Amino acid sequence: MLKRVICIIVLVLTCSVYGQSYEKHKVEKGETITQIAQKYNVTPHDIYQLNPDAQSGLKPNSILLIPKKGTSVKTAWSTQTQSHNVLAKETLFAIEKKYEITDEALKKANPFLEKDGLQIGQVLTIPSKTALKATSPIQEKPVYHEVLPKETKYSIAKKYGITIQQLEKRNPEIIPNLTIGYRLLIKGTAPKTEVISTTEPKKESAAKIPQKTIEAVKYVNYEVKPKETLFSLSKMFGLSQEELIRLNPALANSVEIGMILKVPATPTISFETKKAITVLTNKYVGFTKMKIVLLLPFNIPLVEGDTLNSIATRLKKDKFLNMTLDFYSGAMIAIDSAKTLGLPINFKIFDSQESKSSSNIASIIQQNSLETADAIIGPFYQSNIEITAQLLDSNSVPVISPLSKDVGNSYPNLYQTIPTADNLKSAIFNFMKSKGGNMIAVVDKKRESSRQYFEQNQKEVKIAPLSDNGNLSAANLKSLFVKDRINYVILETGNTVMIKTTMTTMVDAMPEYEVQLITLENNETLDTDEIKFENLVKLRLMYPSIYKENESAEALVFKNEYRKKNKIFPNTYATRGFDVTFDTMMRLLQNKAFLECANTITTEQVDNKFDYIKKEDGGYTNKGIYILYYDSDLTVKEAN
Repeated sequence: MLKRVICIIVLVLTCSVYGQSYEKHKVEKGETITQIAQKYNVTPHDIYQLNPDAQSGLKPNSILLIPKKGTSVKTAWSTQTQSHNVLAKETLFAIEKKYEITDEALKKANPFLEKDGLQIGQVLTIPSKTALKATSPIQEKPVYHEVLPKETKYSIAKKYGITIQQLEKRNPEIIPNLTIGYRLLIKGTAPKTEVISTTEPKKESAAKIPQKTIEAVKYVNYEVKPKETLFSLSKMFGLSQEELIRLNPALANSVEIGMILKVPATPTISFETKKAITVLTNKYVGFTKMKIVLLLPFNIPLVEGDTLNSIATRLKKDKFLNMTLDFYSGAMIAIDSAKTLGLPINFKIFDSQESKSSSNIASIIQQNSLETADAIIGPFYQSNIEITAQLLDSNSVPVISPLSKDVGNSYPNLYQTIPTADNLKSAIFNFMKSKGGNMIAVVDKKRESSRQYFEQNQKEVKIAPLSDNGNLSAANLKSLFVKDRINYVILETGNTVMIKTTMTTMVDAMPEYEVQLITLENNETLDTDEIKFENLVKLRLMYPSIYKENESAEALVFKNEYRKKNKIFPNTYATRGFDVTFDTMMRLLQNKAFLECANTITTEQVDNKFDYIKKEDGGYTNKGIYILYYDSDLTVKEAN
């Protein structure tokens, strides 16, 4: 009540002071300060100055005082300003740098920034230099960043929206080398009496730095082998590519077979930094709806032109069409969810009419101006998804590949949602290495490609020797087991006899050794009656997977809703249709570019995980992979 009385008094006094130089505006439902300011050709700051209570939000039917066009507001601040419309990807730091103003000055002119933060579509009031001089100067507080292990100048500059040159200009000591624990000045002016750098990490930071980073490093020579790249070498020795080039300047030109490199004597296993799984919420505030386009291969002309088969018959025969319809049915649940929640998303669906070698993608893009879309989901075939990405590359429209497992050409705007076979293998090998496991592979003579993979990419793996006739000896396998470490036995064979020998040897060795059975991909032989399921459980069969069964409350809501609408439970393709569509939708609602979300956010939906990682040759691959195993309670669980 007291607050209301104060507001009325302020309103009366304001009216008496300014007389008829201002007009009144009755707030309508859904109106924003920015819309009202644009209507009267004034700035949001002008309105806030006359109506300070409006900073806490607008209420329908409330009255605002609006200065008439050409009328000066009482302070010199508002008469010497300009406006700035916030665009996608902009940051406060970038805007402040552009107009050469401090963070305090910008927030003083736009009080809503403290509460709502920076949002796409906002109209900011930018005080001029004259106005700034007229006000009492407030020195901008310095912002620092302490360098962590594995951070680079590029990653730090990108984090704060500045260039490497700007970072080095503020911190000239890092030009020759970036030191772990160094305290960088990011923006602002450091007090003259304050020491902002040191050649050694601060004491309180040393505890956070792994011991290996502060010990003296010993180096040895390493000869480059065939098919090794700068990327694979950096991963092998736990160094960034920049660090490896610094040790071996010749690598800056090319990687040559036979080159002798200077590398750490004890290579550290380098794992990609895992991004914490984020539950996305709707943060988008803007004037226009986000537009998502689905390009799905219904191939309607083919169905309608099929005079030999009825639609029902075609559905029984055409697995590709069934897959499309399943994906579509799952996507529709996501679309209905957006409508129910009132999310600002506009969906359009087109028939891509595609086969492996053809589609009507180009005409759809041209006729429907898809270069204005905020994201494209589809088409299905790799060749067609690449055409779509290429056509929309110049407009930076994210193109999300929903189902393709193929490895093709990369484009900066192409996001593959299905993890590659190599990603699956790398994930489980990283897991085994993180546990300090002793890795042994059982490879039959028909799997020569597997043997080559181990020799070239996983040199720590011991390959069990076979007899001249290709059989596996239990004694030879057991001789590779070690005590006090878990022994991971990787099964690379479809031979029933060899599989049974491997499993029997492992089960027999369990009283003496810790063992676990591993497969890198689906092995159909393990599903036959000749292989005892109880032994797979005993050996805790472990494997990488792109999805896992989800029994959470949120997952059950989707499954029940799907069953209610379609009279059946969702299959893998239907669930993927929901997951890909819903994940894309929510990433677009984060008040940041899709690209930025891909770089910083990992998500889990119903059965699928999305952890986009930028590839060396451009584009993004999904490393959202689960490591699953058979537990003793006969359920499949995620390994930790």
